[in-house]
Amino acid sequence: MTTIKELSGEPSILAGYGKAFASALPVVGSLPLPIGLPGGGGDLPDLELRAPLTTDLNHLAAYAKVCGFTLRDTLPATYLNVRAFPVHIALMTDGSFPFGPVGLVHLTNTIEHRRPVGVREELALRVWATGLDLHPKGRTVTLHTEVSDAAGEVVWTAASTMLRTGAPSGPRAERGPDPEVPASVTWRVPGDQGRRYAAVSGDRNPIHLYGLTAKAFGFPRAIAHGLWTKARAVAALEAQLPDAFTVDVEFRKPVLLPTTVTFGSVTDAKTGVTSFAVKDRRKGSAHLVGSVTPLKPVKKPRATARRAPKTTKKSGATS
Repeated sequence: MTTIKELSGEPSILAGYGKAFASALPVVGSLPLPIGLPGGGGDLPDLELRAPLTTDLNHLAAYAKVCGFTLRDTLPATYLNVRAFPVHIALMTDGSFPFGPVGLVHLTNTIEHRRPVGVREELALRVWATGLDLHPKGRTVTLHTEVSDAAGEVVWTAASTMLRTGAPSGPRAERGPDPEVPASVTWRVPGDQGRRYAAVSGDRNPIHLYGLTAKAFGFPRAIAHGLWTKARAVAALEAQLPDAFTVDVEFRKPVLLPTTVTFGSVTDAKTGVTSFAVKDRRKGSAHLVGSVTPLKPVKKPRATARRAPKTTKKSGATS
């Protein structure tokens, strides 16, 4: 039976990372789980977290600047990823979670943007995890996020598959060739890009911050956040996006910082599907490949009246 925890507000990322880094330490991480740290190595908990959500306009402006979006009266399609991040951390640092978030590598991300979401709308989100599947480089887990408006209509969903590196536990997957998407622009990605995105997203995974901290997890240099790379690509397509769409991406190769990459896209005139890619400028190999598929938008309710929070089995704010 699913355990539901209703949070009274946005969880503290600082407290979550305190638990995350503690569980990553060889000595502390080996202690019994009653002290409340993740990392027992068992099954995924049947746990769902819920929280209210409103938009801070200053934070939104900072996010738009880092990712290249134009400020509008609606939210960028990728913005709710970062707003859900504190709840993701709260879930992954729960004592019942099999491993903590430190060192996780993003493999794929899918967003279903069902309609434009106003910056002043009152929203509610729910987060849960599935998977714990075998992978050639370890195990994977998928974090699911669902955002509803004040009328209870689901307006946005996301699924992020993350890799916990370790002993190989699955067969080597065959991946198709990089898509034939011509480059149209070049982006210079600075060495501090990981720290700049961390400041607005709260994602301070060591692999994104400094070369020294990235090397501890097997990377030669710090790498850009996968969700920043996706957001930058979606921002480049912003002028042509429909009101409702699905945007899928696969993170194929880490973007080592600093670097220069290319971006390009092509739209199928019959289906309306836009394929895009971020590639290494010199080698032409793909860092990220993705597609935007148009959807029929859900109708926005005429009124956005406040509603009382749902009663749940467990309650309490994470701090």
